[in-house]
Amino acid sequence: MNAYLISIGDELLIGQTVNTNVSFIGNLLSDNNIDIIKSTVIGDDHQAILDEFNLAFNSAELIICTGGLGPTHDDITRNAVVEYFKTELIINEEVLEDVKAFVTKRGRELKKNHTDQALVPKIATAIRNENGTAPGIWIEKENKILVVMPGVPYEMKAMMNNYVIPTLLEKIGTPKEFIKKVTLQTTGLPESILAERLGDINELLNGAKLAFLPNQYGVKLRITVKSNDEEIANNQLLEIEQKIRSKVGRYIFGKGEITLEEVVGRLLKERDLRIAVAESCTGGGLANRITNINGSSNYFERGIVTYSNAAKVELLKVEEDVLIDKGAVSAEVAMQMAEGIKSTSGADIGISLTGIMGPTGAVTNKPVGTVFIGYCDDKVCTSKRFQFGDDRVLNKNRATQAALDMIRKSLLGIAFEE
Repeated sequence: MNAYLISIGDELLIGQTVNTNVSFIGNLLSDNNIDIIKSTVIGDDHQAILDEFNLAFNSAELIICTGGLGPTHDDITRNAVVEYFKTELIINEEVLEDVKAFVTKRGRELKKNHTDQALVPKIATAIRNENGTAPGIWIEKENKILVVMPGVPYEMKAMMNNYVIPTLLEKIGTPKEFIKKVTLQTTGLPESILAERLGDINELLNGAKLAFLPNQYGVKLRITVKSNDEEIANNQLLEIEQKIRSKVGRYIFGKGEITLEEVVGRLLKERDLRIAVAESCTGGGLANRITNINGSSNYFERGIVTYSNAAKVELLKVEEDVLIDKGAVSAEVAMQMAEGIKSTSGADIGISLTGIMGPTGAVTNKPVGTVFIGYCDDKVCTSKRFQFGDDRVLNKNRATQAALDMIRKSLLGIAFEE
């Protein structure tokens, strides 16, 4: 089966909103052996939607459209669907009950624009929305399938996972060719060095594919294997993964879309350890990432931002002489910050960050992007220097990633490389 993706919204065209929906849908379809032949973005224009429907239905078996299903005046996708299929809108009683329950649960007054959301094209199957008021639309005609969903990402994702993909798989049946994928998450090495350490890629893959997908936190390695035999595909995928791990395993922190803060949280919880964070240059960014994870109260003791030298002395017992002699951005201060937060909090682990985020603040031998991360537990108290780039926000994000990776490595007994 092949697919044509249509994203609707003026905000997408002008770049006001980043179109994350298409990457999510594309990945999900690809993982389920559905080929994407085209992805396009159009504005909130009735005729443009009709024209795109014509192109899509002449090209693909599956058309997935997101956006324009809400209760406001610029939500025109549903009316375009009605005109294209020469049908009419009717009340769907199940959707109406969903809308009433949704609005009531949030303590709002039920209004006409809410109940209008229960109007669904007569020829369509409604895809119920557990996270909002606008239902999705599923229409089958002349061996083609049109799926229309809201543009709100968490509403769309629930519909894709709970209804669209399961229903499509029922229709597709057993695939003739098995496509197996795995994504390995790495951090700590740039793409070029990672590729160099993997060596001869053709020899490594033996006909499979490997994509390098860099981002601000590291590089994702996506392995793709195709075979007419599912067992052979699974075995080849596992073999390639093992080869990659043998070469760069210390930099791999997880698989799929797991985040480093999830991995660290899991390790801390498994070992029944508590951590405390002292931050300067990252302004609370590390504590924020750690506490983004549900259940972090089981292992996160506290986090403080000691931005000034006075705060470092008062709250973390950093020695004034060290601050004067070595500077706030130094290995010695980072170590004392980590030791101080561990001591004052009673946590099992103390972690600290101090650095020059830029664009100003550089000093001799400490350019913009210099960061020292301190780590202290019951066995070791150390620090490590990192050199990031010139972008302030990017530096803050990469520093929190480096700190999380130091925690991960320590918990797994992996030495901090120089």
